Amino acid sequence: MTEKILEKLTLEVCELVKETGKFLASEINLLNMNDIETKGLHDFVTRVDKASEKMLITGLRKILPDAGFIAEESPGLKPNEKYNWIIDPLDGTTNYIHGIPLFSISIGLTKGSEIIAGVVYEINSNECFYAWEGSSAFLNGKIISVSQRAEINQGLFATGFPYHDFSKLDPYLGFFKYLIQQSHGVRRLGSAAVDLAWVACGRFEGFYEYGLNPWDVAAGAIIVQQAGGKVSDFSGNRNYLFGKEIVATNGFVHNNFMDALKVFFA
Repeated sequence: MTEKILEKLTLEVCELVKETGKFLASEINLLNMNDIETKGLHDFVTRVDKASEKMLITGLRKILPDAGFIAEESPGLKPNEKYNWIIDPLDGTTNYIHGIPLFSISIGLTKGSEIIAGVVYEINSNECFYAWEGSSAFLNGKIISVSQRAEINQGLFATGFPYHDFSKLDPYLGFFKYLIQQSHGVRRLGSAAVDLAWVACGRFEGFYEYGLNPWDVAAGAIIVQQAGGKVSDFSGNRNYLFGKEIVATNGFVHNNFMDALKVFFA
């Protein structure tokens, strides 16, 4: 697939997520308790998640008919050997349920095991972040880049709190305390896709979390990389897509950040 084709596909996905985002925005005040299901401990899905995913799948099949799907709310869909869309139709469902205006749509495209395009759309601020293999990273058509702050004590960081996997809670809280003491602060937005996008545009110097799924990180990871940042798992390797842990930074703080992280997650 050429870079020109990837660009065309990515821009078509941007239009699709904006249309789907209108639906999500229109439904937030209509949601009631009967619309909410529990998938697991503190893990929710609504009728809106499911409807959004159906809209996205229908649109993505038109954009790239031969691709398979890895989708949060449609586990029955089969992945493809070559190309796959990785979809989170509503990243930040808990925020959405509580009427907190920060949630997103996240769509990544993979070729084999490599992410080759990504789109993250934060609906409330109408901010569409996107990138593809070989491109710059963009926010609403303008090129973005990571910050150039090189020290942890100069940085602002983001994380997500574990909500069902508490096996690493003690080292997580230890590192959280370290960052609070050593940096400008730590934020928890409730959407990993937005956390990654905000690293890409320089609002955060880094983001880390464990217990995540591919649809949480696929799109944001390539946007960070194309914006000049660095992405790894907690060991400094590349198993962040399916390895359920991710560190994304502006690159300048990455080594120091990883050194500190490894003290707690030995």
